[in-house]
Amino acid sequence: MECLLRCTDFAMATVKRCIMDLGSKYTAWSSVSTLIQKNLVMKTHNPARFSLTEDGLALGGRLESLEGTKDGPEGDREARSEGDEEGEEEEGVAAVVDLTASDDDEEKEEDRLHPTETCAAQPRSVVPGMFFSGKPQNVPSRNPNSWSLLPGSYEIILCVDFIETTGGSKHCKQELVKELQRNGVSFDVRKLNVGDFLWVAREKVSPVPGQLRTPVGRELVLDYIIERKRMDDLCGSIIDGRFREQKFRLKRCGLRKPCYLVEECGKAASHLSLPETTLQQAIINTQVIDRFFVKRVQDVRESVAYLTVMTRYLNKLYQNCTLTCRSRELEGDGEDEEEEVEERGSPSCSLISFAEFNHGAIKNKCQTVKEVFARQLMQVSGLSGDKAAAILELYSTPLSLLTAYERCAGETEKEKLLSSIRYGKLKRNLGPALSRTVYQLYCTQGALT
Repeated sequence: MECLLRCTDFAMATVKRCIMDLGSKYTAWSSVSTLIQKNLVMKTHNPARFSLTEDGLALGGRLESLEGTKDGPEGDREARSEGDEEGEEEEGVAAVVDLTASDDDEEKEEDRLHPTETCAAQPRSVVPGMFFSGKPQNVPSRNPNSWSLLPGSYEIILCVDFIETTGGSKHCKQELVKELQRNGVSFDVRKLNVGDFLWVAREKVSPVPGQLRTPVGRELVLDYIIERKRMDDLCGSIIDGRFREQKFRLKRCGLRKPCYLVEECGKAASHLSLPETTLQQAIINTQVIDRFFVKRVQDVRESVAYLTVMTRYLNKLYQNCTLTCRSRELEGDGEDEEEEVEERGSPSCSLISFAEFNHGAIKNKCQTVKEVFARQLMQVSGLSGDKAAAILELYSTPLSLLTAYERCAGETEKEKLLSSIRYGKLKRNLGPALSRTVYQLYCTQGALT
């Protein structure tokens, strides 16, 4: 291990020294992208960490061997002047550290140094413990299809779900549109597969001479989405189970700032199917346990006022930001970036395109076994989305869970199988009660009592 460390330190120090000796105005970090392209260094983690690959270690060994030959017995037998030694040193090192050379040149150099040795190609790997952090320049993006919107090239548009403007109470929904128009809010009515309101950054495009229609601008979805609930709607969604499903889908839609906009019904709440205390408790649970931001308003006018203020706030927040498109399939949901953004206190500029967001939020699309299993688990009383996600990390399908039950020694061990699973940011245990309930649900023969 000590030899590997010495080899690694020598390789990086020599590369940096050679770059500086060549009189370049850039630091050693300017060549990290070249090292990555040559498969000598591998980039991982966020913030960035770098480690030597097998090829990088081989280069370090070559550098060390050349450094040793200059002080060896052959060098002592020959009388050289100081200027000749410096000239040969520069020539020898430059020949090895020429990272801009082609692969063929590198193979010829390897054959010159080791004419009798042949080695098979070995897979690239990261050597543990060889990490160093920093901010290199010109590192290629992981998503080759990414694109960006520069400041001033886009506008912030409020998107309203068409259900909010049609059907139901026409008076309230017409009032919503009129209030938005009266407040001067730029909005667009469209079908949203999750949420009632969200904001997009739409690219500004100009009409093209000779074309009938103006080209459609690209759109990125900002990290703010709002689900609007009247008290009567909240009551109905709790009774039929839609409320928990909506919260689950909002959490996994890819947007980092979900919000519930709750409209009070006043005296009408006393005529609902559920007690008002039950509805208030559901709202508090949404805010405290599910960690949603909840905004309470009295009527549709206050709802529009809040949407207006949010639209103006987002215009101010993103006015100097360069927005980059990210793919959820290639880079995940951006949880690591969310923590980094919260630490900086600045908005995230890595966003999802509207087309990808809306397609991924389709309610009745084809589902995987894991997604169906998650829906089944969430039907258990007291089993929230975070708890279901924690179970799915260990047992992604019902078959894997049933196999784990079969491996248990006795009935007591089966009932406590899931009790020690940790969930949420606080990493609390799932508990024996829920563990026993899930076991009875999937392992009880016949009807449940």
